[in-house]
Amino acid sequence: MRPHARRGRRLALPALLSLLTCSLAFALVSEDIKKEVKQSKNLEKSGILKKNDIDLKEIVFVIQSQSNSFHARKAEQLKKSVLKQAADLTQEGPRVLLLHQLAQQEGAWTILPLLPHFSVTYSRNSSWIFFCEEETRIQIPELLETLRRYDPSKEWFLGKALHDEESTIIHHYAFSENPTVFKYPDFAAGWALSMPLVNKLTKRLKSESLKSDFTIDLKHEIALYIWDRGGGHPLTPVPELCTDGVDASCATAFRSFLPLCGNPVKKEEIFVAVKTCKKFHGDRIPIVKQTWAGQAALIEYYSDYADGSIPTVDLGVPNTDRGHCGKTFAILERFLNHSHDRVAWLVILDDDTLISISRLRHLLSCYDPREPVFLGERYGYGLGAGGYSYVTGGGGMVFSREAIRRLLASKCRCYSNDAPDDMVLGMCFSGLGIPVTHSPLFHQARPVDYPKDYLSHQVPISFHKHWNIDPVKVYFAWLAPSEEDRAQQETQKGFKEEL
Repeated sequence: MRPHARRGRRLALPALLSLLTCSLAFALVSEDIKKEVKQSKNLEKSGILKKNDIDLKEIVFVIQSQSNSFHARKAEQLKKSVLKQAADLTQEGPRVLLLHQLAQQEGAWTILPLLPHFSVTYSRNSSWIFFCEEETRIQIPELLETLRRYDPSKEWFLGKALHDEESTIIHHYAFSENPTVFKYPDFAAGWALSMPLVNKLTKRLKSESLKSDFTIDLKHEIALYIWDRGGGHPLTPVPELCTDGVDASCATAFRSFLPLCGNPVKKEEIFVAVKTCKKFHGDRIPIVKQTWAGQAALIEYYSDYADGSIPTVDLGVPNTDRGHCGKTFAILERFLNHSHDRVAWLVILDDDTLISISRLRHLLSCYDPREPVFLGERYGYGLGAGGYSYVTGGGGMVFSREAIRRLLASKCRCYSNDAPDDMVLGMCFSGLGIPVTHSPLFHQARPVDYPKDYLSHQVPISFHKHWNIDPVKVYFAWLAPSEEDRAQQETQKGFKEEL
């Protein structure tokens, strides 16, 4: 299936030229900022620089939480940790907000639509909005010391900097001449906006609506919006915002283990459906069988042609060059009504998706199949104007039986066989009030399309596309069981720590 970034609105040529024209200037500014930060730290150590005296009550913490019961529980645990640390410092507790509780609108997870609320509610008595993920670990004293280095009366966009190593489709090939020039925050390390910048962005949001149809990589898109084609603010890299947590000066760290909430789900409780077609039987299916298929106890290949040597199942739906909505809904109907009545989970994959079923079994132990779960990598469409979120199909779509039951009972269906299946599913589930459950461990693109620093704190579950890579080598480098042994040990350690 074609990567969904192609569906998004491509940058117009003048806009792209404008971005490239600003690249050199941005690079110089970025280097200057690095020098200023270093000089600021040196002055602070020598006692020459007076710190900006802020208290915890001036920081609003926003945990980028989700409504699924597992994720909401993790967010509550982090909230308790922040408040306990504040109490230990005998300081007045900060406000700690859970993102999924702030607004019922579909696009609240994209952050920008909530900035006007933050501006109105907190601008009089707060200096910073600090965002973090559910698994971010925060050392409150170190975070306070870090933020005191920056004048809260000025406009600041702070975070751990990521950059593309080569231009990538998930970022619409932005900054193609020098992808390293543009920095964007790693959400796992936490990131912060000073209140003056929140107020400035709010004015802009009120005067002009958000233009992007697709939300594909939120952290990159937020950084682009704040940068505003060179007229706004680049990300200021902050070394104390960390993901590895090795350095004693780190104010944050990220727990990079695979979630485990009891025993892994049994192989027999996961049914795997592979979408393929006759023209790919000869080159893609052998790779599936050479890599991950052996980990699946229940697997079927759905095609437009019955090939007994694989074997494939002909669903009676003509193959389409794109979309595959008709085929996907036929798979859902078959799973729910004709077989596999005791199987809790259905996974639908493209024939060029690479996945670790073993890691998926660990992850699914944290979800209740009696709940309507629609899980994978979350994208958004038209979220600024009443749109919806969806699970992008290339990384794999995971459904609980209950989610499929509610979907098919609703009569929401494809408007054509070649409609984009993942987007139609997102629209249907949105109408049913069933939110997408996001996991960054599923990937719509290849490993080379993501920064190394970003992948370094993940135990990935899937990647997508065979384009310009050796998919077998990619599988054994990133997803094979030999790599999982270490990951599972870390999982068990983390699980015991949670207890």
